[in-house]
Amino acid sequence: MEFILASGSIRRQELLERLGIDFQILVSQFDESSVPYKGDPESYVETLALKKAENILNDKTRNSFILGADTVVCVKGKILGKPENREDAFSMMKSLQDNAHEVYSGLALIHESDGICETASIRTSVQFSPMTDEEITQYLDKNEWQDKAGAYGIQGSAGLFIEGIEGDYYNVMGLPLNTLYKILKKHQIIM
Repeated sequence: MEFILASGSIRRQELLERLGIDFQILVSQFDESSVPYKGDPESYVETLALKKAENILNDKTRNSFILGADTVVCVKGKILGKPENREDAFSMMKSLQDNAHEVYSGLALIHESDGICETASIRTSVQFSPMTDEEITQYLDKNEWQDKAGAYGIQGSAGLFIEGIEGDYYNVMGLPLNTLYKILKKHQIIM
């Protein structure tokens, strides 16, 4: 059985390794901006995950299990993607501080030759404590905000400002392990 992760995310790779699956990485080149957000974060992340998995589907991978994933941060109904620059990251952190927000991850597992195409999404609520502009600037100086939805990773120094979460911690990291485990078990990829 060949298993492919359609993501270059180091965090997703580390988390997938915890499940004991041998996998290879083929980074999807799907353009996320081509999918408009229509106000339903669950459908949005599931669609993005599926499009990422389908992007690497070809004659060589049609007999492989392909996993696509996507994670977004949603605050007051607005999706926060990856910041374009430091100013954008500052603005994102400013909107998160002293506020609760939601993190949504979508998963898509496909195996074309077996006709498998399953998607799922999960939501986790995250509460940030108040942060001063100086604290946000000090955080940004560490450059952990780069290439992260919402400008933070829960496992990094932004974790200092997280008062609590409700839901799956690994979802906030970008790969909800329990949800993924259930999907893989259902398709007898792991026992």
